Amino acid sequence: MSDIGRIAVLDIGKTNAKVVLLDCASGAEIAERRIANRVLAGPPYPHYDIEALWAFTLRALSELAAEGFDALSITTHGASAVLLNDEGELALPVLDYEHAYPREVVDAYAQIRPPFTETFSPPLPGGLNLGAQLHYQKTAFPEEFARVRTIMTYPQYWAWRLTGVAASEVTSLGCHTDLWKPRDGSYSALVDSLGIRHLMAPLRSAFDALGPVLPDIADAIGLPQGVPVYCGIHDSNASLFAHLVGRQPPFSVVSTGTWVVNFAVGGDLDHLDATRDTLANVDAYGRAVPSSRFMGGREFERLAAELGPFSAEAALATLPDVLAQNLMLLPNLAEGSGPFPGATRAWLQADDATPPQRWAAACLYLALMTDTCLGLIGAKGPTLVEGPFAGNPVYLKALRSLLGRPVIALPGSTGTSQGAALLAAPHALPQTGTEVETLPQDISAYRQAWHAAIRQMRL
Repeated sequence: MSDIGRIAVLDIGKTNAKVVLLDCASGAEIAERRIANRVLAGPPYPHYDIEALWAFTLRALSELAAEGFDALSITTHGASAVLLNDEGELALPVLDYEHAYPREVVDAYAQIRPPFTETFSPPLPGGLNLGAQLHYQKTAFPEEFARVRTIMTYPQYWAWRLTGVAASEVTSLGCHTDLWKPRDGSYSALVDSLGIRHLMAPLRSAFDALGPVLPDIADAIGLPQGVPVYCGIHDSNASLFAHLVGRQPPFSVVSTGTWVVNFAVGGDLDHLDATRDTLANVDAYGRAVPSSRFMGGREFERLAAELGPFSAEAALATLPDVLAQNLMLLPNLAEGSGPFPGATRAWLQADDATPPQRWAAACLYLALMTDTCLGLIGAKGPTLVEGPFAGNPVYLKALRSLLGRPVIALPGSTGTSQGAALLAAPHALPQTGTEVETLPQDISAYRQAWHAAIRQMRL
């Protein structure tokens, strides 16, 4: 692995997919290609446009092959699995995890899902519990499901497309799927309840090179023969892994994208609350990590559609007025998950608010949600923020003020690609972060008022 100088990472998020070329010596992103991750309406249900993603992957790798790279690694969002038939084709489309199932399906699944104390996987809406997806596909489409011969976790499906080697891996199995026992490192009882143990692709380590790029694919995209493809990793755990290398606990990682996923490294599982979207993730080494999350990136997108372009400078300038007026945004813009499930968004003291004032309140909201999530998992030590929110100074300063301990913003569009690259080249060095300053204003009273308003709203 020491001769790997550049790595191409296929990084499929819920909102966007990209291929990133990274330099191993510096951790710097050399080049990137990006596409929207489109969801097709159906039939038979909303699903990802797998062939469009595959065409994009080949096109991007072909363009980056001219720059040169020595290995491929993969990271994708969680809550997805691929079901293949005997011919290696999709037995059923890859289900969009936001699809809502009929009440009778939801109720039937609730009867068979293991307890939180076994899986540390909270009950989530739609298909955010991967076990719920498989149950839905098996019960709603029995003829198609009967033709399933292999079930693969999502990053490993793309590795299979590139190498022909089928695998599953624990970071994707351990991210709120109901299928895994984090403390034991084994499948949960649900795998046998669903009757799918014999269908699960063999478990491989995220660090394994599954094989070289298939010769016909290598020829088509202009790669030399023998370029290795690594097994791959769940995206939030890729972000986490980039910080496990060379850093001692306790510390926390806030991985921002469509989801804001928070990890308390060095924490324990004993105080997690299944009703508030806390859970155990499983890191690249197979260890359970206390985690929490909310759909912050999706909420930011919705705010942008309502409020127009975001200006950090304008939001910071108006922040004193926002604090003085107790202008607030209460959860949730994206319902059904996060630390306040069931709450419905509300603006307070905002009738005459300008867009910059609403943006300032929105950034405070996102920081307060993150602060709440970190508190629920007992996070201690410095907090590392990576992904898009690492470029939002209003959010960062507010979070630093709320936590009262160091917050470090990490550069680059995403830490997921960095973490995936480290699977193939552990000598890669992620770029150094910047320590965040506090806000000049005291926001402790605002925090108390925000939580009080949420309690009142939920009565």
